[in-house]
Amino acid sequence: MSRWRGLSRWRGMPRWKRILFTLLTVGAVTACAVFAWSALRRPDTCTDGIERIDGECIGVDGEGYDFGTPEIRDVARAIARENKRIEGQPYVTVAMMLPLQSDRAELRRQMRSDLQGAYLGQRQANEGEGEPPRIRLVLANPGRNYAHQEQIVDTLLRMADAPEDRLRAVTGFNLSLDATEEAVGRLTEHKVPVLASRISGDGIANKDSADGMAKLRFPGLARIIPTNHDAAQALANFNGERGRENVRTVLVYDKRPDAYNESLAKAFGGIEEQGPPGPAPMSFESPSIDEPGSTGNQFTQIANNICDSEADTVYFAGRTLHLRIFALKLAQVGCKDRHYTIVSGSDAASLRQAMTKKDWEQLRGEDGHAKVTVQYAAPAHPDAWTTELARWTRRWDAEHDREPTDEELPQYLTEPKAALDTLKKRIETTRGEGVRLGSTPNLEDSRTMLVYDGLLTIGKALHQAQQGTAETVPGREDVGRQWSLLQSRHRVPGTSGLICLTSGGNPYDKPAAIVELDPAEQGHGNLKFVGLGWPTDRAQPKNCVIPSSTP
Repeated sequence: MSRWRGLSRWRGMPRWKRILFTLLTVGAVTACAVFAWSALRRPDTCTDGIERIDGECIGVDGEGYDFGTPEIRDVARAIARENKRIEGQPYVTVAMMLPLQSDRAELRRQMRSDLQGAYLGQRQANEGEGEPPRIRLVLANPGRNYAHQEQIVDTLLRMADAPEDRLRAVTGFNLSLDATEEAVGRLTEHKVPVLASRISGDGIANKDSADGMAKLRFPGLARIIPTNHDAAQALANFNGERGRENVRTVLVYDKRPDAYNESLAKAFGGIEEQGPPGPAPMSFESPSIDEPGSTGNQFTQIANNICDSEADTVYFAGRTLHLRIFALKLAQVGCKDRHYTIVSGSDAASLRQAMTKKDWEQLRGEDGHAKVTVQYAAPAHPDAWTTELARWTRRWDAEHDREPTDEELPQYLTEPKAALDTLKKRIETTRGEGVRLGSTPNLEDSRTMLVYDGLLTIGKALHQAQQGTAETVPGREDVGRQWSLLQSRHRVPGTSGLICLTSGGNPYDKPAAIVELDPAEQGHGNLKFVGLGWPTDRAQPKNCVIPSSTP
């Protein structure tokens, strides 16, 4: 009965009311449908502005978000507080781009070391120069192996154009991968300056020319770490000086396409050995940077082959995960009680963090002596400058029968030592302020030192590019043009060594800290600084004046 009553009311309505009612009903239904469809299509987010893609939190943030990694929570919040502190002052934005999530605890600790260096460098750049512009630091997570770098680069390019962001440099970049190269290429193509503090692959670098007029592949790219070629040359020069003429070497390299592995294998293969020839190079193939796959079985075969040869030194062109497995397999073979030295590149700086107490025990023989020692060219080491200054002074005393004056001490040692002292004071100041960084920075793995140096280098370029009033921040091309001017009087005293950039934005004759991991010491092994290696086989010149390469 009520249905007929409702129908009669509908028929009794004026025509215009029935049309209006129908339109409102259809509109409401349509709005609900559109809302439901948009809700279904709305991106899954980890937090505001950070999208969840394939289980990872991808995006850019400067508000203290930890990207789901508890180890970096404190330091991400410290960066956010510094960003808040400089609000209202002339500033530019610098992005720290590197993967910020991992299932492996040692990789999460490495991320923390990188970000600790970024925060400490941000603080020092903001306060040390005492002039604007300040640095607002943001974290950019491109995902594992930079798989989502394209989306991050899109965001950074928008930030470079946005007047509220004023992105003027991108740093970070801790892996020499094809995806990393694509990101650097696209950023520099759009005139966004890039400072690579921790990629050593030869493929992500500009070639220097004698007259400085050559077209740069990555205009606006600067690096503060030697390439694999330079690091390998520094290793060869160092070991040549130590009388390694009688060693027999063999190259073991990863065939998986990887810019770091490829350039390191090429660099090691190009070293002219003074001793007798060793066996032919031996290859393995890993599935990825952070997966072992069948490498254990491959290494057993390689270790047996090395055992049957007379080689005692192995040049290893591979990543840290596989280096650890190879070292353990080589020790297990235990051929004729022979001691092996494995020589590798800068990625090996992470090896100690990946080793367990049981691993170190396996690398030791029953007599407590090392079966395998790992030597690598670290980008930096906190003991380098004090140790080398003491050696230099002893040689001076022997030649001159007196102590050197401050003016006679070499700048390439004293200035980096002073920079390291400043970093240590900055760490103490941070602790005194109650700022938590998740842990006390571990300088031995070189990550904190390298990233810190990178922020200082960016800060110097920003201040030198600054023109006009304090409120007028430099343009991105102005910043990029500063890289090649950071030499001679404008050199950057870094904790990792003097940073003097060439016309291609490369560090000139940057020293490598030759480090040995010796398992003979009980516990977790001994990380020992043994000396400096120079790519040119000689120390940087006075005032770091880059010589002409023309004859």
